[in-house]
Amino acid sequence: MRFVIRDHEADLQSPLGGKARALASLRQVGLPIPAWLVVTPDAFHKSLSPEQQDTLHAARDAETIRAVVEQVRPVAEVLSELLPALDELCADGTMVAVRSSASEEDGAQHSFAGQLDSFLFVRKEDVAEMIAAVWRSGFSERIVAYRREHGLPLTPRPPAVLVQRMVNADVAGVAFGADPVSGRRRVAVVSAVWGLGTALVSGDADADTFLVDDDGTIIGRTIAHKRTAHRPAPGSGEGVVSVAVPDEQARAPALDDRQVCEIAELVRGTGKHFGRPQDIEWAIEGGRLFLLQSRPITSLAQVADPDGVVNLWDNSNIAESYNGITTPLTFSFARRAYEEVYRQFCRILRVPEAKIEASADVFRHMLGLTRGRVYYNLLNWYRLLTLLPGFKANRRFMEQMMGVKEGLPEHFVAAMTQSTRAERFKDRFEKLRPDELVAYYRDIEAKLLTHWDAPLVNDFFAMIFYGVLGRLTRKWCGDSEGTLQNDLLCGEGGMISAEPAARVKAMAETARRHPALMTALGDGTLADIHDAVGKAPEFAVQYRAYLDKFGDRCLEELKLESPTLFDDPLTLFRSVGQMARRLAEGHTPPAVNHEAEVRRKAEERVRSALWLRPFRRMIFGWVLKNARARVRDRENLRFERTRLFGRVRMILLELGRKFHAVDMLEHPRDVFYLEVEEALGFVTGTVTTTDLKGLVALRKAEFDRYRAMPAPADRFETRGAVHQGNAFTGKGATVEDVGGEQRKGLGCCPGVVRGPVRVITDPRNATLKSGDILVAERTDPGWIMLFPSAAGLLVERGSLLSHSAIVAREMGIPAVVSLAGVTRWLKDGDEVELDGSTGIVTGC
Repeated sequence: MRFVIRDHEADLQSPLGGKARALASLRQVGLPIPAWLVVTPDAFHKSLSPEQQDTLHAARDAETIRAVVEQVRPVAEVLSELLPALDELCADGTMVAVRSSASEEDGAQHSFAGQLDSFLFVRKEDVAEMIAAVWRSGFSERIVAYRREHGLPLTPRPPAVLVQRMVNADVAGVAFGADPVSGRRRVAVVSAVWGLGTALVSGDADADTFLVDDDGTIIGRTIAHKRTAHRPAPGSGEGVVSVAVPDEQARAPALDDRQVCEIAELVRGTGKHFGRPQDIEWAIEGGRLFLLQSRPITSLAQVADPDGVVNLWDNSNIAESYNGITTPLTFSFARRAYEEVYRQFCRILRVPEAKIEASADVFRHMLGLTRGRVYYNLLNWYRLLTLLPGFKANRRFMEQMMGVKEGLPEHFVAAMTQSTRAERFKDRFEKLRPDELVAYYRDIEAKLLTHWDAPLVNDFFAMIFYGVLGRLTRKWCGDSEGTLQNDLLCGEGGMISAEPAARVKAMAETARRHPALMTALGDGTLADIHDAVGKAPEFAVQYRAYLDKFGDRCLEELKLESPTLFDDPLTLFRSVGQMARRLAEGHTPPAVNHEAEVRRKAEERVRSALWLRPFRRMIFGWVLKNARARVRDRENLRFERTRLFGRVRMILLELGRKFHAVDMLEHPRDVFYLEVEEALGFVTGTVTTTDLKGLVALRKAEFDRYRAMPAPADRFETRGAVHQGNAFTGKGATVEDVGGEQRKGLGCCPGVVRGPVRVITDPRNATLKSGDILVAERTDPGWIMLFPSAAGLLVERGSLLSHSAIVAREMGIPAVVSLAGVTRWLKDGDEVELDGSTGIVTGC
């Protein structure tokens, strides 16, 4: 049990309370926060006598509780932790602020703003008494009234207490990451007064107000006549007093434009960190900006963004067909029917197919569902009409036919062609509104997801040419063992999947020249690593370049929910750190440059076999050239697919952050428990369930059950309705035993290697020793950082055209894939010999 936690000791699981937990989280990203410590709620309980504990436990009324709390002071055991921490915090005689940090305070739903007491400019010797005063305020009448008003449990809890170095501000104030009044998410609001921010909070002084657009432009300013300011009282430890401000200063702006933009950037940075717009308190002393507090803006959930895309909803005569509440099944059928019927209608009227495809989003959203009732998405009906000749005249006829009582106001005509800024900010997703994120997703869908012909065609020809090459090597070149085909594909070059390993090695070479960086990469926290990277500019450039190109490569990279290196780069850092240590100790990665020699010998074997067959030699050369190109392009196009999926992941995750910011989701990553059309349809008005939290909770519970159940067989049959009455069992694969301690798979990169195996189920933080043979059930591009350290590769699943096979050939690592059951057959440390040509693995 701890009674005092210093800021550098705090983790987010500690009993810090709302205010201090936010500061602890922001401290990890290096924001300018004055030093602090927290006195935990355990200190309050420890300071109660047994009789007081019994009284509080039995108390049923607020008066009895307050009578007990009035007598509580920090006891000796608490003071034994507090006083040394205060000596450290106030080493230079600095005064402190003593403030509450209750567990429910500064939350997304309830801020408790001003409900608990705070004390400024407190001397070190007075801190214990002020802590007791904050405890008492946690049980005050106004707290009980606040809890009753907001429907919270009426039994108060002792707050944690935040003790923070005092900033004697020249100018201070608050800032909002979005306009809490208008709801504009792209506008930050900065308010400032002379002196301490208490003058603004208490209402003693009017404040200057600045509006800052998301591109850093100040788009509005109101300079108040700031007649008074709060300053420290003349005596020590006497709080603050209100003083008059000279008239010339009172009428002058409290901030220059640079400071305004710096504060706006600070409040937006806190919002980006927490995934929702924040309300912060800030102060400037001696020209230096400090962050004092950060909490979510609690009012945005009920305010629409006035900058959002305009939609016009009308039920007119559709209410005749769909009156009152309409069930999800009916709405989903009707919506699909309207989409297809009017798409066909345009084809009948000879609307060019390109125009129809470009208007796919219009057809998709002809109808909407609001509170269970069907409405026309009216602007899309007008947009449909613009595809046809005579829009101005036909507009009136359509309104008559649909029973629309009001014509289209002229300002909505402009809204029909309203464009988004999605393309402008496509690499800065946090700047996009939800409707712009949806528009950007639809743009990607139209341009790329539905036009996937190049990879499909390439995969088809890779299959054909690779298969024909194997047949020709056996038939024309006498390759009875089936190894020549793979030997000919070694060392092709130009394969992007081998590049990450080369970059990891280059970063390791740099890191080993910086011992502090190497230690941080191998053992430090992310905060330690980022600090060390900042002191090694050459490494920082290499790291940023790696993220720019390969940041989307991760374990299970085609699962949108998979965290990428942008989310958590620790796997990359650890791989670099481990390799740097091996290099520093004199160990070098296994030689992987023999593929050119393997290829040369294979080509010589073909020339020898076809020397007197010029026609066969010509055909074989053409097949080989195409097989090499198609296999190389297959892997490179997979990388482009990864980048596309990465872009989609970023869009949907940012949509999750937007939903979380307005309390529609408990956490941004909960968006992965929605289907794509549910996430998009919440924005466009086509979902049938708007309780996203409830829907996510239902899905989470179901998928948690799946995780606890045995996985279905690799292959199984079902009869009738798939999810009713079928057991999903089947026949498992078996290891091909070719005698004794031998097993056979598919050899995919030639070479014979002997050594101990390392069975890895999760490459995160996994290590390979020099000479280790990597054994895995499956690999994907997220494993590539382990490949340079592996002497050989054994994979339970896969084919000759799988990622592990292709990359192993390119890097010259002897490898066998499709070795069924190998992760059960072998254990860490077992000695084996693998032959990457024949696919035979022998236990030693």
